[in-house]
Amino acid sequence: MSQEADRIPVVVGVGDVVSGSAGAAADPVEPMELVLRAVRAALDDSGTSALGAAVDAIHAVRTTSWNYDDLPALIAARLGASAPTRSTSTIGGHHPARLMDRVGHDIAAGRSSVALVVGGETQASVRALTKAGTDPVELGWAVAPGGPPTFAPDDLGSAEMQRAGILAPVQIYPLFDRARADRLGLRPSESLTASAELYSRFSAVAARHPVAWSPVERSPDDIAGVDASNRAVSDCYPLAMNAMPFVDQVAAVLVCSLAAARAAGVDEDRIVYLWGGAGASDAPDILARSTFDHSPALRAAVRTTLAAAGVAGADLTFVDAYSCFPVVPLLLMDELGLSSDATPTVLGGHSFFGGPLSSYSLHAVAESTRLLRQSRGGRAPAIAMVHANGGYLTHQHTILLSTDPHEAGYVGNPDAVTVSATAVPVTHGHSGRAIVETATVMFGRGGEPEQALVIARTPEGDRIAGRTGADAAAALHRVVTDRDVSPVGLTIDVVDEGGNLDITLDSITANGRGVRA
Repeated sequence: MSQEADRIPVVVGVGDVVSGSAGAAADPVEPMELVLRAVRAALDDSGTSALGAAVDAIHAVRTTSWNYDDLPALIAARLGASAPTRSTSTIGGHHPARLMDRVGHDIAAGRSSVALVVGGETQASVRALTKAGTDPVELGWAVAPGGPPTFAPDDLGSAEMQRAGILAPVQIYPLFDRARADRLGLRPSESLTASAELYSRFSAVAARHPVAWSPVERSPDDIAGVDASNRAVSDCYPLAMNAMPFVDQVAAVLVCSLAAARAAGVDEDRIVYLWGGAGASDAPDILARSTFDHSPALRAAVRTTLAAAGVAGADLTFVDAYSCFPVVPLLLMDELGLSSDATPTVLGGHSFFGGPLSSYSLHAVAESTRLLRQSRGGRAPAIAMVHANGGYLTHQHTILLSTDPHEAGYVGNPDAVTVSATAVPVTHGHSGRAIVETATVMFGRGGEPEQALVIARTPEGDRIAGRTGADAAAALHRVVTDRDVSPVGLTIDVVDEGGNLDITLDSITANGRGVRA
């Protein structure tokens, strides 16, 4: 057996599990117990019983719905494996791809031969228990190590983001959506239609997936239309375009060296080659970034991954985009040069497959592995890209998997590069004219505009950021939605008081064309 085979990383087993579904609750289950089901499924999927005790590394994506000090150690104990190499990530949806790249790197360097990557959430169970007034600890959920989730103040965003009141994903991703649409010359109605058509195609994929949380195909009109069951969240995205985190879903992926796979008797038709990938990170503070119309980190990760492998977007057989909100897969489509009618998902997206927070893309690795196994026999190797996004388009990682080995073996790099440009400072207390860089209107549960989130530049080029009251939000909504014009480039008169923006309503103009509120 050659040294080369000792250093080639391959996926040999995958498992993903769902407990319950939308509208069909199951008995509450602790994340660890559901993860163990996925681990057993991944070991069974390898077709051999020889690999479980041989696991020498276990890497876990951070579970948010319940806290574990060392989930890999608990899994190792159940498997009877020593697993001397163990890690648990921080919170972030980029970690499944990053950890797969780390495992590939370790195998290529001879530091590991059999590894597990696991992750999952049972947020639906936690939510149900909370509503029932039941403490999960009373049901025997692990507390040593483990316990209820905890969050640090920094998890709320930077000081500038807190001052501006621009903190939550439902607020932030629409800001990128508006800027991207303006860059492409799309009117708000055209952008909404494109997002709804994309997510309709996503829902069709989820409808066929056995682990999907909401396996129902929906039409573009169902997704874009606002009604009692699909309320307006922002002026970009009604509820059906927002991630669904209240799910019970877990996944596990078994990776080993090609030599270990063959020694254990894994059939060749079970083996999928992990080529590797690349990661990049932007400034965590979105208000410090120089642009909102694309993601420099996403661009860097995609281009580096493709260049290292010597392939192009057109060479990819399968693509799964992280899809908490439509702008993320749309940005990936931009970078890969995919057509506007492409469907870059193997799962169905967070809204329909389900959004198990940081571990979503591990499900994409599992499904891509299955699809590649079914794609053998073509003239060219089948290649899958899994894209993973963390933060607010902050951390990006993409990996490639294939039916065939890469001629150079492992070609990835688990260490992300930093792409942040010079930080743009936010000025405080501005009073006067400003030009909107991007903006979105947020709605209350009653369906009325509640606040507008605005990022703008003064005539001197300084940035201001904050939120308005309901009246200004309604005025901005009338200009943008009723008149179907982009908020980018609007001229406004504004007074900033501690991040609260008082916008003079009759001063709103659209791109210098004099459109009045």
